[in-house]
Amino acid sequence: MAEGSTVLVTGATGFIGRRLVDALVDQGADVRALTRRPERYDGAGTPYGGDVSDPASLVEPLAGVDVAVYLVHSLDREDFEERDAAAARAFGAAAAEAGVRQIVYLGGLGDDGDELSAHLRSRREVESLLGEAGVPVTVLRAAIVVGHGGISWELTRQLVKNLPAMVVPRWTSTRTQPIAVDDVIRYIVGVIGDERAFGEVFEIGGPEAMTYVDMLEIAAEVQGGKPVPLVRAPVLTPRLSSFWLALVTDVDVTTGRNLIDSMSTEVVVTDGRIRELVPGEPLSYREAVQRALAERLQEGLEV
Repeated sequence: MAEGSTVLVTGATGFIGRRLVDALVDQGADVRALTRRPERYDGAGTPYGGDVSDPASLVEPLAGVDVAVYLVHSLDREDFEERDAAAARAFGAAAAEAGVRQIVYLGGLGDDGDELSAHLRSRREVESLLGEAGVPVTVLRAAIVVGHGGISWELTRQLVKNLPAMVVPRWTSTRTQPIAVDDVIRYIVGVIGDERAFGEVFEIGGPEAMTYVDMLEIAAEVQGGKPVPLVRAPVLTPRLSSFWLALVTDVDVTTGRNLIDSMSTEVVVTDGRIRELVPGEPLSYREAVQRALAERLQEGLEV
């Protein structure tokens, strides 16, 4: 990334966004943090008011921007596919009108040949809609991102913490490739402004492919120092699983259902080209869990 570049970060108050803004400021970028409530923003960079679904509100935030990072997803509404599609189309058009050179988007892993869930299908659609007006899009596809404050990690942490034993449904045997939030930030920063990444799709992940059961077992060991008994249930549909999650975690039913629908699809890295563009060894899942719990403790929260 060229020092002094002007970068707009959407979702700047979110799990990924707030960390990315800090990292970009540290790299010497002129960072604009897009938020619906700029008067409440207390993070790094310069707050700009705007809504990705309202093109008129994006004119000022996008003026003079070199690169825009798009970190907007909706999972807590039944109509999230339609909302995300409309927002991506509007943002891509506004970025093209402003002369933005590159859009960087964090999407979801998954083989295009698979029958993708609504969640992953929406991520794919957003990839294409962002570039529909002509701005080159760099896509980073990730599976579960592990870090304090991330919704998928919170599901894992709360399940391990709240249950003396877990009845796990069949989809927990699906393989995934979790990635530490620190590595996600490193990859995003690494592709910003790099013309070799323009118009490219990269897969990002940690060093291990594992099942959701593996993730729960490691998290239980790190978090509590002892394993949590697991009982596999032959039948527990995504719909029933979402109600189960809502009972034992603070994740709402709609969000839980949309996440679980994606967990029946294997999502592992099959293309390692990102490691050539952005060198460095990614953190292991165990290290990512340790960092997430340490950050939670630093905020004075129980683990």
